Amino acid sequence: MNWFTIKNINTIDSPALVIYKERIQQNILLLKGMVNDDVTLLRPHVKTNKISEVCSMMMEAGITKFKCATIAEAEMLAILKAPDVLLSYQPVGPKADRLATLVEKYPSTHFSCVIDNIHAAEYLSTVFAAKKILLNVFIDVNTGMNRTGISPAHAPQLFEAVELLPAIKVIGLHAYDGHIKDTDVAQRKHNVDAAFSKVLIVAATIEAITKQPLKIVAGGSPTFPVYAERSDVECSPGTFVFWDWGYKHAMPDEPFEYAALVITRVISIIDEHTITTDLGHKSVAAENPFPRVHFLNAPEVTPISQSEEHLVAKVPDSSLFKTGDVLYGVPVHICPTVALYERAVVIEKNAAVGEWKVVARDRRINV
Repeated sequence: MNWFTIKNINTIDSPALVIYKERIQQNILLLKGMVNDDVTLLRPHVKTNKISEVCSMMMEAGITKFKCATIAEAEMLAILKAPDVLLSYQPVGPKADRLATLVEKYPSTHFSCVIDNIHAAEYLSTVFAAKKILLNVFIDVNTGMNRTGISPAHAPQLFEAVELLPAIKVIGLHAYDGHIKDTDVAQRKHNVDAAFSKVLIVAATIEAITKQPLKIVAGGSPTFPVYAERSDVECSPGTFVFWDWGYKHAMPDEPFEYAALVITRVISIIDEHTITTDLGHKSVAAENPFPRVHFLNAPEVTPISQSEEHLVAKVPDSSLFKTGDVLYGVPVHICPTVALYERAVVIEKNAAVGEWKVVARDRRINV
């Protein structure tokens, strides 16, 4: 029996997200091993899994620090009593108020967030000052991703301006280098080190003023192995827990295994070379070009088009398929795929044993 085959597959309607608990555990242990079991160097990003039970598995492995992208993800972690949660998103508008409410509601969790702009920092300070709360923040440094973050040259000025604000305090630097995805390990390391050198200059400049060390949170799943060799950086991979086709083939040096799949069924035979399954846009992340999913038990199935509820695929011989046949698919990008599902089916020893709610796919839990 293949590792992914589900013995009681007839109990699972499709399309469905299925997660393999033993493999999740294996990926967590691999992550720890890559930092020589020094969990103080780990701050996993939970945007990939969004599932309380998966985060609990990481906590049971000794991991105490987490990163997240949404208020709902932060609250999910707080409900679990995660000790340390970094919102790696600059909260503006109502998000600032919601973050302050989280801090009040869940005192056993230490919250922080990132900033890259003095106006956002001033607003955060106003919100938290009104509640008489001090918020720790990380300056988000742009090292080439060009999505968020302040220019390294301007980061010390932002620090000096924030120091004058009453309710927020800079405790570290945050840098996400998601633009670095070289398959060649040596080239990837070279590019990571070049980008990170800018962060080190910022840290040295600020530390010369404060005489206090800054925490540094950096990287993601592609660059994690480079940062894992350092003792002065908290690493924050996220995709590792489930892995996906994109990273598996772009980062063959990383030892993680697929732990989440989508299952789909053949619902129509169009002609001798064309079949249709029920894996539409609503069931697998659609931001990538075709193929957006690869089928482990039918690699010859080649997706060619997709709509909301349908995926049309070419096959060498459609007579080898019949309606109702199950395909086990690896998404090219698992993170937004997980967010499409309200719940995931849990697989243990090749059998479906229950369901876990994808609780943080919601925009709001309580706060």
